[in-house]
Order: sequence, then structure tokens, then C-alpha cells
Amino acid sequence: MKLKSLFYLLFLCISINGAAAVKLPAVIADHMVLRQKTTVALWGWADAGEHITIRCSWNRQPVRVTAGADGRWLAHVTTTAAGGPYTIAFSGTNTITVQDVLLGEVWLCSGQSNMAFPLAKQSAWRTGVVGYEKEVAKATHPLLRLFTVQQEVAADPQPDLRGSWTACTPETAAAFSAVAYYFGREIQEATGVPVGLIHSSWGGTPAESWTRREVLNADSDLRVILDRYEAAVKNYPKDQDRYRQELRQWLNDSAAHPGTVRKKPARPVDPEKNSKSPTKLYNAMIHPLVPFTLSGTIWYQGESNASRAYQYRKLFPAMIRSWRKEWKARFPFYFVQIAPHRQQSPEIREAQLLTYKTVPGTGMAVITDAGDSLDIHPRNKAVVGHRLALWALAKTYGRKDIVFSGPLYQSTKREGTKMRIRFSFADGGLVAKEGALTGFTIAGADRKFVPATAVIEGNTVVVSGSGVTAPVAVRFGWTTVPHAVLFNNAGLPASPFRTDDWPGETINNH
Repeated sequence: MKLKSLFYLLFLCISINGAAAVKLPAVIADHMVLRQKTTVALWGWADAGEHITIRCSWNRQPVRVTAGADGRWLAHVTTTAAGGPYTIAFSGTNTITVQDVLLGEVWLCSGQSNMAFPLAKQSAWRTGVVGYEKEVAKATHPLLRLFTVQQEVAADPQPDLRGSWTACTPETAAAFSAVAYYFGREIQEATGVPVGLIHSSWGGTPAESWTRREVLNADSDLRVILDRYEAAVKNYPKDQDRYRQELRQWLNDSAAHPGTVRKKPARPVDPEKNSKSPTKLYNAMIHPLVPFTLSGTIWYQGESNASRAYQYRKLFPAMIRSWRKEWKARFPFYFVQIAPHRQQSPEIREAQLLTYKTVPGTGMAVITDAGDSLDIHPRNKAVVGHRLALWALAKTYGRKDIVFSGPLYQSTKREGTKMRIRFSFADGGLVAKEGALTGFTIAGADRKFVPATAVIEGNTVVVSGSGVTAPVAVRFGWTTVPHAVLFNNAGLPASPFRTDDWPGETINNH
């Protein structure tokens, strides 16, 4: 048994069998937010067969539950309309009273470094948002509650994690996810109800790190991820031996020829302790949150899967479906399309667009106008949080007055030597923000794309190209750094797209 799994097991055994006391998971604690006007899950541990009474100050009737043979108990409690603060008392052989509980909305915020990117400047790539000093100074929002999951790696699904709820203040917001903060602040202000944000992210991690092992194992196209990991585990002792030999040689060369030797060899990372390894972060940082009742999820990730974009077409939807299956709820899942950057293939943005089109209850925030071609961590996180909030306000909270997406490719029709492109979310018309509508290319049956002339006609774009008399395909923004030129009347940019399905650069990358 792995050391971390053994630690958790011993911890629970001491808590449950030794002390014979009621114990709660970290996410059920003072200052938390529970979802309003629904039935929420509350759980914990006690002695096998122990009777637990739960008294919520917003309800007159207590809820009673009995711990199972493994000591775990699960209760479902009805919540009223938004409000608070309330208390919840959990009584068995001991009593735990959770204070300052608010009823409102709860969102899980996950992904890699662009979700982890904090509001204020810290070390290395954590350079803070634009104008972070002013943003932090005004970040006092008593009805916005923050919970950051401490970063952990685990070989098996864990029963609990580390973290704590806090009210949003300049001190607590400074190190919190900027995207999550902007999103949560807008939702709270627009709805007028308390909002809880559970932030669980880790920089540089691929989607498979956040995916349950059984999901990867069930599909041959995803199983290769586990095969690669298992090979890395098997080869790790050899990698260590090779590293030690290379290090000794490097030290000898350095002593004999100071200043002229190659770079110091890098120590190999133990795959069993690597945050980039499959399933590790799901086990440690997502599974312990189940079944905390969510309003939805926001997600900013994909950079670490860009070189395997075709695989991501299947991996990302599989991860979304598996999370919903774990929670037994089809909660909304809104995600960010990767920003323009010189290392980000257009195929990863296409994989995200396809996910939106094929997985119900999802939404995609396009940020082609808010990237930095030289920095994978663009600092304008306010626009990212805002565009995610547009999806939530419109689709989750029923705001009918909001345009929540930029133009998305819908269909194409050949008209002689031209191609007419239709878009969704373009009912009010299309706008070329900088005058000329650039970024379009067109090709015939020879699949050779040439720069195209594009003209807006109402809510369509008509595309033609010199020398292409029988066009069959059009692409827009099909580059690592697409330039945002096409918008709808609401000022939201169009997603890059292509009308063809010809094999791309990442099709054989697994």
C-alpha cells in the first residue's frame, strides 16, 4: 500500500475506531456555503452503527442517520432560500457545531496554472492580474466564501483532503484563483446570494491527472496513457541509475573543465509522486469532494494536452462525464478555450469547441482577444472570469437579457466560387472590429489553403480566395496565435474553427 494511502487509512482508523467520535471532512466546516433550495449531502465518519443527529438552524426537524460498517455516514438535508449565517450541529458520542454557514450557490473551480494563477503577484509565473494592487484592496466580499484544496498526489481515491473555508477579504483573495474570484464575484453581485468557490487546481497538469483510473482504462484510446505511466513506473529505477551515472560524469567534467561543460543533468521525477501522472489529482483533490452538492463547475485547462489534441477530443468529454457520474448530477460545466500562444496548437481549441458541441450542459468562454503570444499566463483574468460568468448567468440562472457567447461556427454552403459561413450567437449581426476581416483561409480539393477574402453579410461571412475556383474548406484563426477580428454585436469574439475534418498534426499523438 502506498505511503499516502496508508496515512489516510490510519488517520481514519484513529478518528473512527480509536476516538469513537464524529468526524467531518475538511469541506464541511465553519464559513462554508451550501447550495440553496435543494437537498444537499452531508457526510462524515463515526463508529460503525453509531447514530448521528444533524440539526440545521434553518430547519426545525433534525435529520438522523446511522454510520455504516465502515464507519462512514451520509445524510441528505433540505436547504431553504439563500440566507444565513446558520449553524449545523452533528451529534453522536460527541458534538461538532459548524458555524457561520451560508446558503447560496457553490462552484467547483479546477484546471491547471491559468486557473491556479492568483489575484496578487507572488513568485515565478504568478505575476498577478492587471492592476492587482487595486483589485486586492477592494476584495472585501462577506458573501463570497473561498476554499482552496491543498495540492496533494495520491495513488488511490482518498476519503478526505486539506483546506479550509474563509470569507473573501483582501488577505484571503490575494492568493486565491483570479479566474475563480472574478467569476464568483460577478455571480454573487448579479444574483445577490452567497457564493462559495472550491478551488482545486495544479499548474502544468494534463486532464488525465484529474480523471478517474477506470475511465482511462475503459477506452483503448485512453488506456495508452496508463500504459505509458506503468512503463514509467517500471523504468524509474533504471532512470535513477542513469541519472546518478550522468551526475557523476558531470561533476568530474565540471572539476576538470570548469565553465565549459554541458548543463547539469535533471533528476528524474518519481511517476508515482508526479502531479502530471494519470489519476493522481483526481484521487487526492477531486474524489474527496464527492458528494458535496455543487451548482456547477468552471474549468481552465488544456495547455498540457495541446500536443495530444486529438486524444483530448475524447479525454476531456470522458472526464466531464465521469465527474457528473461521481456526483450523480449533470451539473453545468463551463470551460475556457485556450488563449492564443505560440506553443498552443489550433487543434486543442478545436477539441474544446467539439466538446462544447457534443457534451450537453457545457459552455465555452472564448478569449482570443485576451491572450499573450509570449506568455502562457495572460494577466487579464477579469475578462476570463466575466465570460465564464456570462454562461452561468444565462444558462444556470436564467438571465434572458445576456448574450453569453461569441460567434461559433454552425454550417457552410458553397455558392459558386465562394463559401458562405453561418454562425450561432450571431443573430444581431457580425462585426469586423478592426475593419478588414483577416484570418480566413480557403482551399479546394487539393487541400492547399491560401489567404482568403472574407466579407460580412448580416450574420454570415462570405469567403473566397484567389485561384480557388471550386472551394471545399474554410478555416478561421487556424494558427497558434489567432488574431481576434470577428465579433458579434455584444462584443464577444468568434471561436477559431475549420469546416474540414482532414487529419491534423496531433492525430497520431497519444
